Amino acid sequence: MRQLLLMSSLLMISCATTPQTITTSTLIKITQCQGDIVLPQQWQSIFSPVTRPGLVQQQLLTNALGKPAHGKLCQGQVFTVNAPATLYRAWNSTNPNSRLGSWWAMDAPTGAVAQYRKNYKICYQWSALDQLVQCQLQPGTQVVIGTGQSAECSQYLSYPASASLQVYIDDSHAAMSNCQDFIGVFDWQPASP
Repeated sequence: MRQLLLMSSLLMISCATTPQTITTSTLIKITQCQGDIVLPQQWQSIFSPVTRPGLVQQQLLTNALGKPAHGKLCQGQVFTVNAPATLYRAWNSTNPNSRLGSWWAMDAPTGAVAQYRKNYKICYQWSALDQLVQCQLQPGTQVVIGTGQSAECSQYLSYPASASLQVYIDDSHAAMSNCQDFIGVFDWQPASP
């Protein structure tokens, strides 16, 4: 009886402290995440889901997923790139090494910078978002596509999980080509009442 009580206590502790992950798949879906990993029609022929994951794909997925309040992806799936795909990355010009980072968007940023930060969970401490790079993602690359995890930027600012799709690339320096850079400019719009 004592052994049974000890084993059940250990099981409850491990369930309480172990994050939800699925180790036999390249698809992770967590219930507190927003949205689904459904690619827009124009991307469905470019990205193919990996159906037979190996250790490399599992590590790629692990690298892309984040804990609540820490950013990264809330849920994700590993895909292989079938054809060149144009992706966009807003980055911080004071850190030139961030130009070809791991986090990319399928669409060019438009609209309010604050909304872009909210959609993609980008804390102001992480990036000034004053530069943009547009690159071609090369066929054969494996990436993770998923929705954003929540992020706590400070005691005054936090972002909830997001349904916006993001692309995680482990080694953008090797995966990207034909890059074009853009700078941010002031374009003030009247504020809504």
